[in-house]
Amino acid sequence: MIIDLRSDTITIPNKGMLNAMMSANVGDDVWEEDFTVKDLEKKIASIFGMEAGLFCPSGTMTNQIAIRVHTKLGDELVCDKLSHIYNYEGGGIASNSGVSTRLLDGENGILSLDQIKSSTNPDDPHFPRTKLVCLENTVNKGGGVCYSMDSIIDISNFCRNNNLFFHLDGARIFNALVKTSQKPIDYGKNFDSISICLSKGLGAPVGSVLLGSEDFIYESKRVRKSFGGGMRQAGYLAAAGIYALDNNVNRLKEDHDRAKIIYEKLCNCNYVTSILPCETNIVIFEISNIYMRSFCDHLDMNGIKYSLLGSKIRFVTHLNFTDDHLNKVIDLLSSFKLI
Repeated sequence: MIIDLRSDTITIPNKGMLNAMMSANVGDDVWEEDFTVKDLEKKIASIFGMEAGLFCPSGTMTNQIAIRVHTKLGDELVCDKLSHIYNYEGGGIASNSGVSTRLLDGENGILSLDQIKSSTNPDDPHFPRTKLVCLENTVNKGGGVCYSMDSIIDISNFCRNNNLFFHLDGARIFNALVKTSQKPIDYGKNFDSISICLSKGLGAPVGSVLLGSEDFIYESKRVRKSFGGGMRQAGYLAAAGIYALDNNVNRLKEDHDRAKIIYEKLCNCNYVTSILPCETNIVIFEISNIYMRSFCDHLDMNGIKYSLLGSKIRFVTHLNFTDDHLNKVIDLLSSFKLI
């Protein structure tokens, strides 16, 4: 038995999703004639109370489009040092938009208003213009932790009062919504743009949607074209996204519950030297250097796949990770013995 905990991107569509895909009403989306894509964009924009959406191949593209539209050459954006947009998007902030990055050191990737205030440059030709603040929710490298709505509102008010755009990398935003019982519409009220991934916790095979005002999405279409993101009969993929929104949101709590069980087990393992708080479906922990190699060998030999984040190990639960898989993982964590 192979148990894949590398990411929640490795899931396989079930029969219901495949049936939805195969029965989709499609057209050429570059000509804006794919009505399933339009339905997906309208549906998710409505959920978040935003004017419009744009379906793209990936969350990296939606994030990079947002940065390009919100900024000009030589501007600066502010984000946490753990942010996906900085660490895992191929240097796109610089290569796509010519923008510099002010990296902040938040608490497990969560930025405070005070940090953002102190990192906003004055209007002085010696400095790049601070133009964009980017948050990530949940924070991938922070162990899936979530922002409070009060914090988001405070940062949003500051951005609006200081002519800063406010973007959310919401790759796992539905995990945050399920965990905190926050309302999607409150996100729409406070952010200028939101990137939402359908192929992580929601289990669709491909795609992300960028949300914003009608004017913002109009400009985003131009950037998507220049990035090569226009797709033809994309409704087959959009149909999977619609199915995921209708069927795979509430069940995210199951992923969170299973991750919590793994977290609690690791907290009681004497070979674990540190572990990040577990709020959603991500568990990140560190093993003593002495035992790291033998622990990884133990997982490898028993068919457990995982991600390495430097000296840390990451497990991510997902809709294809069952209770049987969970029981095997717990048994294997128990059976690893210090030499």
